[in-house]
Amino acid sequence: MTHTVPPPTPAAVIAHRADKRAAMLKSGAIIPTLLLLTLPNLIALGSSAVVSIAETAYVGRIGVAALGGIALAFPIFMLMQMLSAGAMGGTISGAISRALGAGDVDAARGLARAAVMIAVTLGLTLAALVRGFGEPIFRALGGSGAVLDQALAFSNVATWAIPGIWLANTLSSILRGSGNMGVPAATLLAAGLVQVAVGGALGLGIGPLPRLGMQGVAIGQVTAFWTATLVLSAYLGSGRATVGLSLDAAAVRATHAAVLLRVGCVAMLSPLFSVGSVLVLTRLVAELGPEALAGYGIGVRLEFLLIPIAFSVGVASVPMVGTALGSGNLERARNVAWTSGGLAFAVLALIGIVIAWMPGLWANLFTDAAPVRLAAYTYLGIAGYGFGFFGLGLCLYFASQGAGRMGGVILAQAARFVVIVVGGTIVLGPDARAEDVFLLSAGAMIVMGLGTTLAVKIAKWR
Repeated sequence: MTHTVPPPTPAAVIAHRADKRAAMLKSGAIIPTLLLLTLPNLIALGSSAVVSIAETAYVGRIGVAALGGIALAFPIFMLMQMLSAGAMGGTISGAISRALGAGDVDAARGLARAAVMIAVTLGLTLAALVRGFGEPIFRALGGSGAVLDQALAFSNVATWAIPGIWLANTLSSILRGSGNMGVPAATLLAAGLVQVAVGGALGLGIGPLPRLGMQGVAIGQVTAFWTATLVLSAYLGSGRATVGLSLDAAAVRATHAAVLLRVGCVAMLSPLFSVGSVLVLTRLVAELGPEALAGYGIGVRLEFLLIPIAFSVGVASVPMVGTALGSGNLERARNVAWTSGGLAFAVLALIGIVIAWMPGLWANLFTDAAPVRLAAYTYLGIAGYGFGFFGLGLCLYFASQGAGRMGGVILAQAARFVVIVVGGTIVLGPDARAEDVFLLSAGAMIVMGLGTTLAVKIAKWR
């Protein structure tokens, strides 16, 4: 008599996949594993490049004042992404991966619950602050007249997206902590396509839809991130994730929240310094006129688009570093960090050199105005040489989150900010030139990259 082997149950399939991911994170060959984890992130985060290109293109069709307005508003909303996906997101993934590396699944689930509560609190708080203080912030950055009006038209609506940004990125980070890069990648890719479709259609009034201008562009962002939040919540509550999620506020432990906030609050200084650097540079360029500001906005958007590349590699390194340290393998954790940092440097340096030599490949996508193009060409021709160091510093920042050691890395981020602030007081004057401001930007990136490398080299991981 033959015996038929019953097919594996869904729970057994999920457990098998989780075991394979855990083994890969603990002992898989570093470069293949790193690339395997990077690829889905790169594909999904490449959607942010598509979103940014498309958004800047149709904002450019609204007018030069709209381009200036989005240049003012963009750093604020990019900060929300960097805080939630980079600073707290990497902290969440690192803490969960260290718990899983040590075999403590209950702790990982407790950390996930605490992470969601933190995301809700910070998302609502920051949304209120941006809504209440958007106008004085934009005025302080040099916004006035039509440019200020366009910035506020976007910001006042896009504020409703901020809690969704925090929740979508937090839920993605919970999944990444167990090595699951595919589900968050697919979800964020779809969200990017939704943002382009809705924002473009309502911004320009395509077909029978009303032309809402900057408000329509903002509605696209709101729709995209709240949709992503709903999809990821459903997946984490379905029982298919290694670290599931039950939204029970009573089950949140203060000790788990403290673990995340201890590292996350320090990590959040990094994007604050990064966006602060861009805001100071934006203020300096605003003194040179609206054409220079619009051209700089086009150029600096490419700089922000490089973040997803370094982010993809860096986020892939977080569970690898965290799992290695959780299981006691310090040497592997260090090797992962240096390998990921070197990869990010090589890719971003290559992009920077190409765009420095041929800035029209990027700038010509967005405007035909000669003064705006000239400003964008000048920025990219100088700042492009700092992009590799920017990627190196950012990737090592994520690796440090996997280790839960952020102090020295944050000092390197602060050094970039100080260089820009001090240098800005020197170069800004009656004879100020755009070239001087852009040289300052490139030099500060180099300082950050080299400083972060030194910080990781001397840090005591354990």
